[in-house]
Amino acid sequence: MEMKKTTITVIGVGLIGGSIALSMRRDPNIRVVGYDLRQDCLDKALTLGVIHAGTTDLQTAVREANVIFLASPVEQIVATIRSLVEMELQPGVIITDVGSTKAGIVRQAGDVIPDHVTFIGGHPMAGSHKSGVEAASDRLMENAYYVLTPAPGTPVEKVKQLSELLALTRAKIVQMDADSHDQVVGAVSHFPHILASALVNLVAGYDEENAWHATLAAGGFRDITRIASSNPQMWRDILLQNRDPILKIAKDWANALEDVVHLVEQGDPEGIEHFFKTAREFRDSLPERKTGALPPLNDLYIDIPDHPGEIGRITTLLGARQINITNLQIRETREDIYGVLRITFHSQQELEKGEEVLRFFDYNVYKRT
Repeated sequence: MEMKKTTITVIGVGLIGGSIALSMRRDPNIRVVGYDLRQDCLDKALTLGVIHAGTTDLQTAVREANVIFLASPVEQIVATIRSLVEMELQPGVIITDVGSTKAGIVRQAGDVIPDHVTFIGGHPMAGSHKSGVEAASDRLMENAYYVLTPAPGTPVEKVKQLSELLALTRAKIVQMDADSHDQVVGAVSHFPHILASALVNLVAGYDEENAWHATLAAGGFRDITRIASSNPQMWRDILLQNRDPILKIAKDWANALEDVVHLVEQGDPEGIEHFFKTAREFRDSLPERKTGALPPLNDLYIDIPDHPGEIGRITTLLGARQINITNLQIRETREDIYGVLRITFHSQQELEKGEEVLRFFDYNVYKRT
């Protein structure tokens, strides 16, 4: 007798939603239904084999669903939950989201979720410099942390059911309470975006008076501020959703910066060295190649001879082994960074293969650690 299929509905078939859908399709007993406001997005997802079926009608999308993933922008998640609970749903359905803030969503969901529905907050800590369903990959979340934030009283068997389903993403499933999540992610993801954008805006202001700032800001400055290129509307909503943790972290940061200013004003060499030493020790203790709250830089830096055809040779060597690269950059300013050529790879796995190939052909290759 044929086993009854589990129906998974993904609301918002973009990078994250599409990657979840592809992961779910690893199990032949799972049927994936996609919902999106735009029919062209659904058509693309169908053509790429991301989903089995798609619809722009929300009730149709969720009627048979056993698990519903809300992969819409964070400011739309609660509104979508409010719409869903007014619809015909399967008894025992699990609703989960992928938003990067959790406390507000979990609290508001708890206010409206009926007894026959379970809501479990979720946050896959994986992303890409690309967007849209065409960038979706069943390996996007592999080895990344996927945080679940069940509310107190959430049935243990429902958390276990969702965790077992998410094993298909090959992510590391962890649990924590929503408030702790927002504090931790605020410190290691949200606030760094504020710092990067603030630094870029500061330098942009200096550049209006002296254009050398933009010229010399190439290279390393672009690397440490790369996250300032993120979607402004998305980060507006994240900061408003995670307001209290962000304000606390910002105040702590201001105090820490004031301490450094005081050390410099006092001309305290031991204090200044200790400041950099403790930062280096903690930073060097972090896992070198693990996916965390911020997407990793899949970059290699390569010293190459300055003669014609060398870059073409490198790309040919990589292409011959089906190694995907997403960007090449000739670096003119290289303070503190080895390598005149930077190659950005599609994934950590591609980077490792590329490094092996280039070292075999005697190139000096460096990773930023």
